Amino acid sequence: MKYAVYYLKNSFNPLNVPDHIKLEHGQMILARTEKGEEALKVVLVNEEISKIWENAKNKPQPFDFIRVMSQRDLQTLEDIKKEEVESFFKCKALVEKHKLAMNLTQCRLTFDKRKITFYYTAPERVDFRELLKDLTQTFKRVRIDLRHIGVRDETSIMEGAGPCGQPFCCNTFKRKFEPINVKLARDQGMPISPTKISGTCGRLLCCLTYEYSNYINAAKGMPPVGSSVMTPDGLGRVFYINIMKGTVSVKLEDGKSHEYTKSDVDMVDADVNVEIDLSNNINNYAQDEKVDAKQLKQLEDDRNSSTGNV
Repeated sequence: MKYAVYYLKNSFNPLNVPDHIKLEHGQMILARTEKGEEALKVVLVNEEISKIWENAKNKPQPFDFIRVMSQRDLQTLEDIKKEEVESFFKCKALVEKHKLAMNLTQCRLTFDKRKITFYYTAPERVDFRELLKDLTQTFKRVRIDLRHIGVRDETSIMEGAGPCGQPFCCNTFKRKFEPINVKLARDQGMPISPTKISGTCGRLLCCLTYEYSNYINAAKGMPPVGSSVMTPDGLGRVFYINIMKGTVSVKLEDGKSHEYTKSDVDMVDADVNVEIDLSNNINNYAQDEKVDAKQLKQLEDDRNSSTGNV
C-alpha cells in the first residue's frame, strides 16, 4: 500500500492506484467510495505503516482512485461546498415546517452530485415520510439519504477541540465507544461536575475509559485520603493524593504539612489526633458539586449516543 486517504471521522482508508500513476502527499484526488465520487486528500504511506496495515484486522475496504483533481475540479468542489450549506438550510426549514423532533447536523453532497446525505440526531425514532416527499421535490435527480446518528457521532464528524485543548478523540483515533459511568471519574479523582467530566457531545468524556487503567496502576499502594500513616517525620493523616505524581500530602501531629512519595509512607492502624480539612480536596467526593441524580444519569446515558451510522 503506497497511498491512503483520511475519510469520515479521520478513518484511514487505503487507495487503489494504478502502478503508472505517481501521487504527491496532500494532493487532491477523486475516489470512488460507498457513497459515490468524492474529493479526498492523498496520504503517502511509509513501509512500516504499510506492514502494520497489511497485518491489521477489520481494516476498511480500499477506495478506487479515479483521477487527480484539476483546477476546474477544485472550483467545482468549492461550488459543492456552498451548495451543501444551502441544502442544509433548505432541509432545516422543511424539518421545522413538519415540526419534527430532529436536529440536523450536517449535509454532504458527493462530487458527482448523485447522492446527498443529511445527518441528524433525535432522541426518539422520527417519522420523516412527509419530509422525504418534500425533499424529493426540492432536490431532484439526486438520491437522498436521511441518516440518524448519535450525539457522540455528531461530535466526531463536526470536529473541534476538547477541554484539554487537543482535537476530539472521537475524530482522531477513537473508533469504538465503550459504556462510561461516573464511577470512572470518581476513581480518577475528578470532581463530579458536569462541566468537568463531560465533553461537547453532552456525555461523559471518552478519555475516562482509556485512561482509567493508567490511574488504577498509578494508584496501587497509595494510602486513601483520611488514612493514618507513618512518615519519615512522624505520624500524620493523608489529606491529598496526587495519583499521577505518585505523591501523598500528609498533615503531621505538629500541624505541619509535607508531601511524600508513596514509598516513604506506611499505613498504620492507629488513631492519629490530626484534624484535616477536606472541603477543597478533589479527592473528597462529599464536596462534589451538587448534581441531582437525573443530571448524572443523563451524562451516563449512552443509549443511541453512537449509532456507527456515519
